[in-house]
Amino acid sequence: MLKRYLRQAVQEDLKAKMVFVGGPRQVGKTTFALSLLGRGASERSPAYLNWDDLADRERMLRGVLPANQPMLILDEIHKFSDWRSLVKGYYDKNKGHVSILVTGSARLDAYRKGGDALQGRYHYYRLHPFSLGEVDRTYGASSLQHLLKFGGFPEPYTVATERAHRRWQREMFARVTHEDVRDLEQVREHTKLELLLHHLPDCVGSPLSVNSLRNLLQVSHESVERWIGIFENLYVVFRIPPMGGKRIRAVRKEQKLYFRDWSRITAAGPRFENMVGAHLLKYCDFVADTEGYSMELRYLRDTDGREIDFVVIRDGRPEFAVECKCGEKEIAPASRYFRERIAIPRFYQVHLGKSDYGNERADTRVLPFATLCRELALP
Repeated sequence: MLKRYLRQAVQEDLKAKMVFVGGPRQVGKTTFALSLLGRGASERSPAYLNWDDLADRERMLRGVLPANQPMLILDEIHKFSDWRSLVKGYYDKNKGHVSILVTGSARLDAYRKGGDALQGRYHYYRLHPFSLGEVDRTYGASSLQHLLKFGGFPEPYTVATERAHRRWQREMFARVTHEDVRDLEQVREHTKLELLLHHLPDCVGSPLSVNSLRNLLQVSHESVERWIGIFENLYVVFRIPPMGGKRIRAVRKEQKLYFRDWSRITAAGPRFENMVGAHLLKYCDFVADTEGYSMELRYLRDTDGREIDFVVIRDGRPEFAVECKCGEKEIAPASRYFRERIAIPRFYQVHLGKSDYGNERADTRVLPFATLCRELALP
């Protein structure tokens, strides 16, 4: 079992507050939580309570917690409409005697904002799929191609057969569009929702046109935006906005969309770009969740079509920019153009080859993506 990148930070925070861990379905939240109980811990442990289990649910509603347990795991409790008040009661009554770890899917994240009865009582973490920083030591030189092909979700990554991968994706598609959407939102047009999710992989790599999707589905602009928002809340996709600048005519509204499971993307270039974006988002979320910085992932594009795929921003200031190319190509002209007009300290151009040349601070450094992950210590 891989030691997940959040382990040390979560263990430290559990000494003082509750910890909430949210993330996509089947990203490994329950396995991660159980690993904190110690070697060999399973869902049969008395410290693990799952809202989906009727016996556990009754115990939670009655406030009967297992005795003599230093840590308590509450899984899927967000499916209860008043879960925050219930957890608040647990925490206030048992503070100092037991550590509480709450895990759940997107709804845990979506309903933690605004009027939070638990404010000040917990730290929130977002668990991402496997990335190169997590698996490189275990799987060696083949890790990158393995990730690119099967994605970073634990089951398809570890089984690593095309048959298992196809079946997993098909089952995930059905669960998201039926079970998860049903639990989170009232959506009547499930057929069109399925069509949208089926079509979105073709939109990766270019600015997202909601109007085109509206015409395809024959629904309103508001419906498309709402449905994409649902997929974001379920951690199926994520969107990044453009970055502005006084000395460029930047686009301002066109967002770009990517998948948490980049293996859904069939075209080689967009799939690689999606994988890089997912790694950078993981980096931003990790720094924000563990260090408290305000982190943003954006992209650069002007009205003439010049574009840089990603810019990482810390506390409102650009930290570095990343352009993605499948081949070992010359430095993209857009990098030089934007460097002269926007104060971004470092420019990188990543690829899947071996070439490493240039200087990220003086011009643009062209390097393998694996090298960038190691040098920036991407989680």
